[in-house]
Amino acid sequence: MTTAGLEFSELFELALLLVAVGALSGFLAGVFGIGGGAILVPVFYECFRLAGVPLEVRMPLCIGTSLAIIIPTSIRSWRAHYLRGAVDTEILKSWWLPVLTGVIGGSITARYAPERLFKIVFVTVAWSAAARLLLARASWKFGNDLPRGPLMKLYGFGVGILSTLMGIGGGLFSNLLMTFYGRPIHQAVATSSALAVLISIPGAIGYVYAGWPAAAYYPAVTALQMPFALGYVSLIGAVLVMPTSLLTAPLGVRAAHAMSKRSLELAFGTYLFIVGGRFVVSLL
Repeated sequence: MTTAGLEFSELFELALLLVAVGALSGFLAGVFGIGGGAILVPVFYECFRLAGVPLEVRMPLCIGTSLAIIIPTSIRSWRAHYLRGAVDTEILKSWWLPVLTGVIGGSITARYAPERLFKIVFVTVAWSAAARLLLARASWKFGNDLPRGPLMKLYGFGVGILSTLMGIGGGLFSNLLMTFYGRPIHQAVATSSALAVLISIPGAIGYVYAGWPAAAYYPAVTALQMPFALGYVSLIGAVLVMPTSLLTAPLGVRAAHAMSKRSLELAFGTYLFIVGGRFVVSLL
């Protein structure tokens, strides 16, 4: 018996993998405030490759699905950080509009961009962030506090558009920016979890819009058709990953607050270097 070109045993293995990935992504969402997208996108890429999704639409399908899954996970992670009093609400007030504008720009780009662009953005940002975290020195700073005015708005727009093209909740960028301006990493992680809520909801809607023509263009690809997918959001992937990610997000928050600043930086940096490497291999 086959479905979408896969044997039942292969489908069962894929389902188990996605459930396990959900648990890991939820935990990482809590630890790093990243929404879990930086782990979901590379794993979805392999799963959709096995399911026969064409290369041209595989990466945006991974990213759209990741953003949809981040919605409940990031809400749970943000609430847990907020109850600990670690979220900087002033940054959220300053950034919400430029971040939202960036998300809209990223969603429109996703409809027309070539597949390689998504991988290049992912690798560039992941490895830049990894270098900053692994080689970090106290002297590596842009300033003693976050800027005001147009530069802060520009940062917000950048966080929105790059997060939407990478399928992450924005934590990667906001974490880096806040630590470059002397904010403690625990506060950066907590505030990033709130930004993930702001990015993931309109981002997922944007990928439904961006991928709407894909089902008609690839009628033979089951993974892109209703009820398995809605635009570039895989409903079957979301259903399998969401429950376990919600269960493990609060455990990640507890772990983040128990770790030292340097341990958190080293763990995050190592992880980003590894996942970036996967897409370098596929680009080559």
